[in-house]
Amino acid sequence: MLLAGDIGGTKTVLAVFEEDTTDFDHKPLYEEVFPSTKFDSLEAIIQDFLQDKPLEVSGACFGVAGPVVGLRAEITNLDWLIDARSIAKILGVHTYLLNDLEAIANAVPHLDAKDLFVLNEGEPNQEGAIGVIAPGTGLGEAFLVWDGQRYESYPSEGGHAAFAPTNSRQIDLLTYWLQRMDHVSYERLCSGIGIPNIYRFLLDSGDYEEPAWLRESLNEAKDSTPVIVRAAIEGSAEICLETLNLFMEILGGEAANLALKVLATGGIYIGGGIPPRILPQLESSRFMEVFRSKGRFSEMMATMPVYVIRNPKVALYGAAYEALRAPERR
Repeated sequence: MLLAGDIGGTKTVLAVFEEDTTDFDHKPLYEEVFPSTKFDSLEAIIQDFLQDKPLEVSGACFGVAGPVVGLRAEITNLDWLIDARSIAKILGVHTYLLNDLEAIANAVPHLDAKDLFVLNEGEPNQEGAIGVIAPGTGLGEAFLVWDGQRYESYPSEGGHAAFAPTNSRQIDLLTYWLQRMDHVSYERLCSGIGIPNIYRFLLDSGDYEEPAWLRESLNEAKDSTPVIVRAAIEGSAEICLETLNLFMEILGGEAANLALKVLATGGIYIGGGIPPRILPQLESSRFMEVFRSKGRFSEMMATMPVYVIRNPKVALYGAAYEALRAPERR
């Protein structure tokens, strides 16, 4: 049995797969979701998950929302230090850590039509590099390169690169936040933690009103992002609609930046928790217009496929895939 995990700042998903499965449609034998902030460590969640299950684990891999250096990782938006050696002692098996976007990238070659929403058909190069960008709690990025036999995934912390505005309103947005923080990354504006930052900028600009019902909802919410996104989708508050529009513009720009940096002729795959919830808005927004708008390279950008990953378990499957093939590298 293989133990796989998708470890995020908001939730942790653990699952057990049969070792001989190679089909990502195959359902795990066991699966459970835990609120990450309710636990002090990943080890505590693993012990909670396994304590009542009559099984013997033969390998383990976890996709974690943060940079992995050696056998250790710090969760970017959670106060955890994850050490593969510590987990290996508990489980008694080889244990691997991947950046969560590297885990998603691992699964990308195994996705099929039902797992994807097409934003741009493009003209995919079957062995071209692939870029993966995922706005969830934070903003993750990764890429895949064809090695002659299969795709190999690689992590990136591109979401923490400095935000580069592409129009006057985005320049104002950057100026606003530079006065309040020393480094304005893409993650600060293009993620679950970034949407409230866009909202605050628009509110303080004085160009939009905040309805009383919306103010009350935001004050009561532990996380304001779902409130803002829901109001934008419903069209019940102009400031929320503009927040989401600006978010999608920035996402389109950074997805294009990634596509250029890795020459993603194999396509750009958009993951994370937010995009699947706003598919109609993405399709009708300026996202693709912004994505293609790269000056002398605009024609090339139009040929790059762009997909939204609809399968919510893609990072979990990517971790399971790594655990499955890990023995060949021992």
